[in-house]
Amino acid sequence: MIGKISGVLEEKNTHQALIDVNGLSYEVEVPITTSFDMAEIGSKVQLYTHFVVREDAQLLYGFLKKSDREMFRVLIKVNGVGPKVALSILSGLDSVSLIRCVQSDDLATLVKLPGIGKKTAERLLIELRDKVKALLASEPSLAAMDTLSFSPVATSVEDEAEEALIALGYKPQAAAKSIKSCKQEGQTVEVLIKAALKNMM
Repeated sequence: MIGKISGVLEEKNTHQALIDVNGLSYEVEVPITTSFDMAEIGSKVQLYTHFVVREDAQLLYGFLKKSDREMFRVLIKVNGVGPKVALSILSGLDSVSLIRCVQSDDLATLVKLPGIGKKTAERLLIELRDKVKALLASEPSLAAMDTLSFSPVATSVEDEAEEALIALGYKPQAAAKSIKSCKQEGQTVEVLIKAALKNMM
């Protein structure tokens, strides 16, 4: 299995990256969160990967953070959740945010994700509880998350602005991208929302 890939980023879009490894270019499926955080074209990049072999295709999935790769592996073991749905989930929430959702039974956040209906979200919350505990135990980088079980999560200006855009009908990933490109130090929620809306028009 290919567990990690390091090379030069040749191309990227919201769901895929092309990485040159000593003259051999690999197409890697990535969540939007990874795509946004990757370096610029021509820069060196390292992704933690998961290799999937199907009858009709061989697919390589990549993540900047090892914790996101491990969460992806947890998600594809959930009944009814394949790699495509798992990638969609991690495009809207990174592993840390998803753990918070599971620990706080946050159904509302999950149903906002593309392709996730109420029944699927409810199944995710039920099936991920024990899996998340096992993941926290096995991943030192996420161990601190265990203290969040009964801790309220502070809402940032970016979070409030993103929720407002989603309420207006924009998709979570589009809202997150616009917020990220427009945010500045000291902005109020109202100013950030107006800037993000202008950016999306």
